[in-house]
Amino acid sequence: MDYYSFSTGDSEVVILKKNILLIHTGGTISMSEDTSGSVKPGTNNPLMEGTGLLSKLANLVVEEPFNLPSPHITPKEMMQLKQLIEQYEQADTIEGAVITHGTDTLEETAYFLDLTVQASFPIVVTGAMRSSNELGSDGLYNLISSIKVASSDEAKGQGVLVVLNDEIHAALNVTKTHTSNLSTFQSPQYGPIGIVTKRGVHFHHTPTKHENYSITDADKKVVLIKAHAGMDSSLLKAILGLEIDGVVVEALGQGNLPPAALEGVTDLIKNNIPVVIVSRSFNGIVQDIYGYEGGGKHLKELGVIFSNGLNGQKARIKLLVALAKTDKMEEITEMFMF
Repeated sequence: MDYYSFSTGDSEVVILKKNILLIHTGGTISMSEDTSGSVKPGTNNPLMEGTGLLSKLANLVVEEPFNLPSPHITPKEMMQLKQLIEQYEQADTIEGAVITHGTDTLEETAYFLDLTVQASFPIVVTGAMRSSNELGSDGLYNLISSIKVASSDEAKGQGVLVVLNDEIHAALNVTKTHTSNLSTFQSPQYGPIGIVTKRGVHFHHTPTKHENYSITDADKKVVLIKAHAGMDSSLLKAILGLEIDGVVVEALGQGNLPPAALEGVTDLIKNNIPVVIVSRSFNGIVQDIYGYEGGGKHLKELGVIFSNGLNGQKARIKLLVALAKTDKMEEITEMFMF
């Protein structure tokens, strides 16, 4: 029988090993620091050398479709991961999947997969804040935790999960909150949905809803811009001339814009380009509350789409997915109400 065990002091706990797909994509977790202090990819992925240790926890099937720093990741690579996972789902040989990924865009890839992957087994995305040979490197530890989560029966049906620093987060809510701290990944307003300990995996929350869409491409062009005091329409009008398919605006407060930006917003909507509003605040949701010029109520009347609590980068991912499904403004609006 394929298993591993550990002692709790009073008894021996035996855990059956599962078949886990391990996908390496690059990022700090697979990089090394050189003598000058520069962190960069090497010829070989150092995590590949640790496969023997990890195989004590699960029967691993290892794939490395690409080796890229996360700022190099595009929707093309996200689709590649989706298709790879679904190939294993169709083969019915895998009971969980773990993806190692750079942290800069980790939340976007995780959310894209959460929205689009058609798979019944747990999917976990993880990374590291310190490279493989730095003092206090967290990569291997996070990977071990992620394999434990992907092997957990409780992880089924929870959507795509992000696991770092002993915490389990829902892809929908998690975001990178610090440039370098090990505990950078947090879920503002909601917190983690579980924890990982030396003795096992413990979920204390379960997401109440999950949306999923079947798409075959993600090649639309969606831009993300941030509102600011004194913002006018010049940038929005420039976007109109770039053959863009959608726009996400990180608006002020509960979803408001300076009056000088309204002309640009109106021009985009008249050209059937959806404009999605989120807040540049990292807590709360946008609402059509204020009735003054440029206020949320006014924007709603103009046809702006309000997002239900997503941050800007995730709203952009969702709009990419929405546009892969439909070009009808009413249907896109309904998707963002979920």
